[in-house]
Amino acid sequence: MRSLLFVPADSERKLDKALTAEADVLILDLEDSVGLERKDDGRRIAGRFLTEARGRTGAKLYIRVNDLSTGMTDTDLGAIMAGRPDGIMLPKAEGGDDVACLAASLRVHEAENDIADGSTRILPIITETAMGVLNAASYRGSSERLAGLTWGAEDLSAHIGALSARDSEGRYTDLFRLARSTTLLAAAAAGVPAVDTVFPNFSDMDAFARDCADAVRDGFVARMAIHPAQVPVINRAFTPSDAELEKARAVVKAFAEAGNAGVVNIGGRMYDRPHLALAERVLARASS
Repeated sequence: MRSLLFVPADSERKLDKALTAEADVLILDLEDSVGLERKDDGRRIAGRFLTEARGRTGAKLYIRVNDLSTGMTDTDLGAIMAGRPDGIMLPKAEGGDDVACLAASLRVHEAENDIADGSTRILPIITETAMGVLNAASYRGSSERLAGLTWGAEDLSAHIGALSARDSEGRYTDLFRLARSTTLLAAAAAGVPAVDTVFPNFSDMDAFARDCADAVRDGFVARMAIHPAQVPVINRAFTPSDAELEKARAVVKAFAEAGNAGVVNIGGRMYDRPHLALAERVLARASS
């Protein structure tokens, strides 16, 4: 996956429009995008959409449920699991225990709906509270359902009382750079993809493209979007270029031909095993 597009679960118009966005994942949002008085409408519309959209899109269909502290998570699952979502996004996750708790609930709902055990994936947002950031290392081994790790800045701002996540030049302040870096490290430790957060200013595509390039450079393999216009930018940025693929194939081929060598020579430059691991990741991105 490269692009994950948020869509309010209570808007049939926006859900239908999202089917044309060419996102790899559509995240039907029952949390922030839906007011409390519209939660039941959102659950009903999302449940129907999950069933009806299967033949109309190749995108994976995820649901962002309300976080565990609200007491609404299981109500969300009860309303939408019959539609067999591909995954659940868990907001405000505070550690591997939260993922394990959600996994246990999913097992029950899968059994009740004749869904194969373990088939519903989990994508937690791990930096929306202070405890979430501090517990980032705990996701390793938390569940085989783990599809990746992602982060968020806006809820963390509210949680700690920060007036803004970015400085006057548009760069993340130290705290939010820490949350972003922690997500990369936690994903690597857990052996799952790191998914970058949203870019709220969807009218500035040049800045967004630069931000996506920075994310790819740093190790993110996918990104969330809040507007369909952002999806093509994400897909371009997170798809390896022909030059990157050619180089990666050359590195993999050289190591294969050299047997169990620790270092190979390609065009007068030495490449070691970390270069091989990086090349394999590039090729894996291209094939996912």
